Amino acid sequence: MLTKTQATNAALMARRQAAIPRGVGQSHEVFIAHGKNAEVWDVEGKRYIDFAGGIAVLNTGHCHPEIVDAVKKQLDLYTHTCFQVLAYEPYVELAERINALAPGNFAKKTLFLTTGAEAVENAIKIARSHTKRSAVIAFTSGYHGRTLLTLGLTGKVAPYKTGFGPFPGEIFHAQFPNAAHGVSVDDSIASIESILKNDVEASRVAAIIVEPVQGEGGFNVAPADFLQRVRALCDQHGILMIADEIQTGAGRTGTWFAIEQSGVAPDMITMAKSMAGGYPISGVVGRAEVMDAPAAGGLGGTYAGSPIACAAALAVLDVFEKEHLLERSRALGAHMMNRLKTIAAKDKRICDVRGLGAMVAIELCKNGDPHQPSAELAKALAGEATKRGLILLTCGTYGNVVRILVPLTASDAIVNEGLDILEASLAAIA
Repeated sequence: MLTKTQATNAALMARRQAAIPRGVGQSHEVFIAHGKNAEVWDVEGKRYIDFAGGIAVLNTGHCHPEIVDAVKKQLDLYTHTCFQVLAYEPYVELAERINALAPGNFAKKTLFLTTGAEAVENAIKIARSHTKRSAVIAFTSGYHGRTLLTLGLTGKVAPYKTGFGPFPGEIFHAQFPNAAHGVSVDDSIASIESILKNDVEASRVAAIIVEPVQGEGGFNVAPADFLQRVRALCDQHGILMIADEIQTGAGRTGTWFAIEQSGVAPDMITMAKSMAGGYPISGVVGRAEVMDAPAAGGLGGTYAGSPIACAAALAVLDVFEKEHLLERSRALGAHMMNRLKTIAAKDKRICDVRGLGAMVAIELCKNGDPHQPSAELAKALAGEATKRGLILLTCGTYGNVVRILVPLTASDAIVNEGLDILEASLAAIA
């Protein structure tokens, strides 16, 4: 067996393939040795600029010193008790701070869990408990997790749902608005109303769950008037509105929660990914009376709200304040959008540049036609960029979207270097 000092990416990939199921995908055949802020180095010593951020988990970058310090201090105190057995202050303090950040002029409470899918599952449980209803409406191209319930909510088949059915019942999918693909806000709202006429009565719908910006679906931004109309429809029928902010939350879009920019206050918000700077934690924040619906013992989990992750999440909130990362997200997003639009003006294979704050993407198509999506081009771009030292991720219903999730703490020089590599990579695969 190779020692760590002798290891190569190829040798480690061979070991990986022999030991790990093929269902665990691999975007890049690269093994990290260490990372700092927006840069990583592989086991062979090659440097990369990280525009993936662990799929939106590293808004504060790799190994932020304040977060690392907070975790080290917590490690010396206690690492686990199970919050339901012996409580600890970091969980309570984090809940208080999240309650204060969430939109809505009403009392709030927060539950912490471990994964994004767990947060979504619990939000649905809470909605059903509060409303005494069972049905849920989600959206096409939406992504909500890999458990059976969250796969049922997910509106994208390959690769997530393939071969894993049947999925839980009483889940319905409305159209998500996407002007570039001919789906207007009116069309989307009409599709919800069609579900309520043809599939399930409104009085049996517990919740409508929506991403303010679709993540895996292709960084499709929900128009503010769409979210406002969903809110109004929910109010009309006594349905709870859940904003899935697993990928958009923790400041990625320029506000702590993306839905703040629409003026809408949902009944619950799910969160995870970047909220603890790389440590596993998720949560649900919502109206106090809604969150209190389940009986004592109905919510929780052995590792839910880990004290290590709570300490990290509190440090993330401090870093956001000290380093003005919400403002940085907005400025960074504007800069990336301008640069990408300049590139798109010269390359008709980019049929759309879109995003919110620093959650930015390009859509790649044949002949500049959004009705001719090119997953092959997106895959080739990501592969060429890796060779040149830039980590990119693809996404989208058709696999033809390249997304940028660079840490908000990245310097302008690093961001520009990464954009230069992206542009050169695109030219190289012409």
